Amino acid sequence: MTWDLSDLYKGFDDPAFSRDMQALERDTAQAREMLAQAGGRPAGEVLAELIRRMQDLQCLSARLGNMVALTLAADANDEGALGQYDRLCQREVEMSQLWSQAARYTAGIDNLAALCRIDPLLAQHEYLLRCWQREAAHTIDPALEGVVLQMRVTGGEAWSKLRDDLDAGHTVRCVLGEKEQVLTLSQARNLAYSPDPQVRQAAYQAELAAYPAIEQPMAACLNGIKGEAITLLPLRHYESALDQSIHQARITRPILDALTGAMEEALPVFRRYLRLKAKALGHQGALPFWDLFAPLGQAPQTYTLDQARQLLVRVLGGFSPAMGEMIQRAFDQRWIDAYPRPGKQGGAFCSGVYPLGHSFVLANFDGSLNAVSTLAHELGHAYHDQQLFQNSPLLDEAPMPLAETASIFNETLLCHRLLEEAPPEQRAMLLDQELSDATQTVVDILSRFYFEQEVFARRRDHILSSSELCQIMLQAQQRTYGDGLSCYHPYMWACKCHYYSPDLHYYNFPYTFGLLFGKGIYARYLKEGPAFRETYDQLLRQTALDDAAEVAATVGIDLADPAFWHSSLALLEQSVDQLAACL
Repeated sequence: MTWDLSDLYKGFDDPAFSRDMQALERDTAQAREMLAQAGGRPAGEVLAELIRRMQDLQCLSARLGNMVALTLAADANDEGALGQYDRLCQREVEMSQLWSQAARYTAGIDNLAALCRIDPLLAQHEYLLRCWQREAAHTIDPALEGVVLQMRVTGGEAWSKLRDDLDAGHTVRCVLGEKEQVLTLSQARNLAYSPDPQVRQAAYQAELAAYPAIEQPMAACLNGIKGEAITLLPLRHYESALDQSIHQARITRPILDALTGAMEEALPVFRRYLRLKAKALGHQGALPFWDLFAPLGQAPQTYTLDQARQLLVRVLGGFSPAMGEMIQRAFDQRWIDAYPRPGKQGGAFCSGVYPLGHSFVLANFDGSLNAVSTLAHELGHAYHDQQLFQNSPLLDEAPMPLAETASIFNETLLCHRLLEEAPPEQRAMLLDQELSDATQTVVDILSRFYFEQEVFARRRDHILSSSELCQIMLQAQQRTYGDGLSCYHPYMWACKCHYYSPDLHYYNFPYTFGLLFGKGIYARYLKEGPAFRETYDQLLRQTALDDAAEVAATVGIDLADPAFWHSSLALLEQSVDQLAACL
């Protein structure tokens, strides 16, 4: 199954695409001119006009941006999308300047709360307007901003695209049995879930052997992006990239410290799980990296895409009929690009398109239970989007930590339902699936956090070689996995796209936040039952309407209290105990 983007445009030669690209350029310029000439007009009147203009621009940008980005994600060599990529980057530069202009204008308004009480449109967007006031302190000087953003197109954005092209186009030669196969990197990584231990080890070794061919340009990409970030920090008035990430995540340093502290204290639990798994797989002591995702217990069931659909509709639709209906439509109307192939981006993601009222999901489905869980995760994002689409188009995006709420909830719901239904001989396999995913989200992501801290510290002094990046990655993995693993993956810095976003650094910790917050929300559902569904939908809508602490407080959670994070991690420790009893 490949996705059908025709609801966006019929193609890049569609006259509607050209009209919308021209409209985006024209209307952005007009909005910027209106704001520049706003002196003397009542502030409430200016803000209301600005919001209406920016709502239209946001919808145009969503259609155009998704058409280009989704096409390239499915085929990095698509000439139509490549031809429009630079044009779209230019429009995004202009949109970014408009947002900065709006922030600076709003920062000069002293009576914002009073204006919002008068005008319903301003009241609806009061949180956005308050965010603009805060963002004003981190905008680049207008005299420099245009040049800086233009240079980013040929700097960080170009480095990021090159990294994705390298990942999508590189192949791995892997001997499986007696036959050599040529696989994409994504296909080789998927073999980590094979029930055959020789296949897992061969795929791991072949993947590591393939990276030296692209490690130098990959390292150049990472150095370019992190170097650019360091250069821009003083222009945006941030002390560090981590401070910028905390601000973007709409959390505080005490919240992050409570989260990471709980993660560090929980490491022995996960190391115990890894040693249990190693013993079950016949290893002495620690687990080799290639068996991190090895299935335990009886041979795991494999799923066709249609069987995955039926399972997800039944289980997730059992919680919310609206979710079940959305999942069915996603398959029927081809909102999903399901299978790996050359030129396609690895991993998985979900991209919401406000003007269409639905989302597109990219997956690399291989029939494993993990692949089904990944679909559940991404369709959770799509359901979250459905709730956010009830807000204004300017309030349809949750910050990264809260954006993982519905996806983790879906994964947890699927895992627990399968555990309830499973015969005893399958329980070890399912518990291992849950713990394997959690280990990635707690232990591996903590290693990525340490890695990025060290990369930023060193990048201020020099350009890091690929061998230095491998060394830092190994040290970070050893620090978190400890005696749970006997060998590691030194090229994880090249494998994970999360390090290569010019706009989002420390991209990884929000996933742990999402895992533990999502499990806390699931615990609320278990306590309240079906009545919780309405609260859940409202919570998802609220994620784009307030800071993380205030959103969590609506369901009685204090994010700065380490006890909350420990309570979610305790649920995973219980799963380790249950797995030990099964083995």
